[in-house]
Amino acid sequence: MASVQSSAPPVSAAGVDDGQGLLDARLSAAPAWQVWYLRNERVVLGILGLVSVIGLWELLVRVGLVRALFVSSPSGILQATIIAIRDGSLGQSVAASLIEYFLGFAAAAVVGILVGLGAGWYRRLDCVVSPWITVLYAMPHVALIPLAILWFGIGLSYKVFFVFLISIFPIVINTLAGVKATEAHYLDVAKSFRAGQLRIFRTVVLPGAVPFIMTGLRLGAGRAWIGVVVAELVGANSGLGFIIGQASEMLDTAKMMMAIVALGILGMVLIELMHLVEKRFDVWRPQQQPTT
Repeated sequence: MASVQSSAPPVSAAGVDDGQGLLDARLSAAPAWQVWYLRNERVVLGILGLVSVIGLWELLVRVGLVRALFVSSPSGILQATIIAIRDGSLGQSVAASLIEYFLGFAAAAVVGILVGLGAGWYRRLDCVVSPWITVLYAMPHVALIPLAILWFGIGLSYKVFFVFLISIFPIVINTLAGVKATEAHYLDVAKSFRAGQLRIFRTVVLPGAVPFIMTGLRLGAGRAWIGVVVAELVGANSGLGFIIGQASEMLDTAKMMMAIVALGILGMVLIELMHLVEKRFDVWRPQQQPTT
């Protein structure tokens, strides 16, 4: 009996078609514009979605379906941005907010990593530190702003302190978890070679905790930016949050939305920078063993 040959397309070892191979086949037979679109589809669709929302927003305001007093309009925000750039207020506010952010976050990163490493490695220190971490992390940090203003005033020190306070706990908790997550058999191997405590910490515990530390820094970076905005909204004399509070009192929605948009753009840039830094340390992450 003659064998019947299957006309099914070849499949990969996993039993599914190779998606990248199909894409390459489509690109090889497509015209140049389609090749460009397929390679940049994500960016193109993202830009189209953004432009569509902005265009619809502008149209709704212009035809009167949405009141500009409540949300302004893209053209009004653009005009307010141009004015703020020309008089220098936007640049000064952005610089003030970034200074507060980097000072507070840098202090939180240094202190948080040191406390997390120490508490994770020394049991007695963990017993002393853990109750304070639990209490302060569970406490609404906004409630401490009046006390912080009483201590530092409404200048730079108060805002740096609040950014530090709101961003340190993800760093401490993740660092401590990374130290405690060190696999016991690695420690046993190091001890079998008579490695000292410092050498074990430096060559086994610390490298294993790096992925946890990077996750804590990424989470802390986002919280630090929130801390900047909250501190400036409650009590400040400069910064983007101060612009929002001042504009809201004057019912200047365009200026207020300008500062909100600037905060969103800067926050996205800062988080993406943290993602890039985190990717540099991907080699430290433990690789999952393939299952058979």
